[in-house]
This record gives sequence, C-alpha cells and structure tokens, in this order.
Amino acid sequence: MRGMRSKSFYQFVQTVKNPYDLTPSVVLAGSIHDDINFSKTSEDYHQISSYLEDYTNYVKSMDDFDALWQQYLEQT
Repeated sequence: MRGMRSKSFYQFVQTVKNPYDLTPSVVLAGSIHDDINFSKTSEDYHQISSYLEDYTNYVKSMDDFDALWQQYLEQT
C-alpha cells in the first residue's frame, strides 16, 4: 500500500545516484539502483533497512542509509 509520499524510496534513489559523486549516501544510491531484488515500491523505513542489513553486502554503514532516508523524507 502506498503512503503519503509522492514517490517510492527506489524512485527517489534514481534522482540521487551519480557515478561521479563518491559521497557515501550517493554511492549507496547507486548500489540500490543496481540491486535487482530491491523493492521498487516500498516507502517503509523498517522494511528497507531490514532488507539492506539482512540481504545485502554493499552497505558500508547504516548511517549512510539514514542520511539517504533523511533526504528522501525532506524531498518527497
């Protein structure tokens, strides 16, 4: 079920990824973009953070995810 946001977290990530920006949260956005199993529709922090913690090996620090999530909240 969609929340009140104008776009899913994955859709937001598409606007942030940039191969020339090596900021940790932008690098994470690129990794999420490349993850074929990442939910394309989720807006749920706990669902996404659990997935990143339990099923991926590309997250160097969950602080990077939290920074990216904060941007998502501010921009959607």
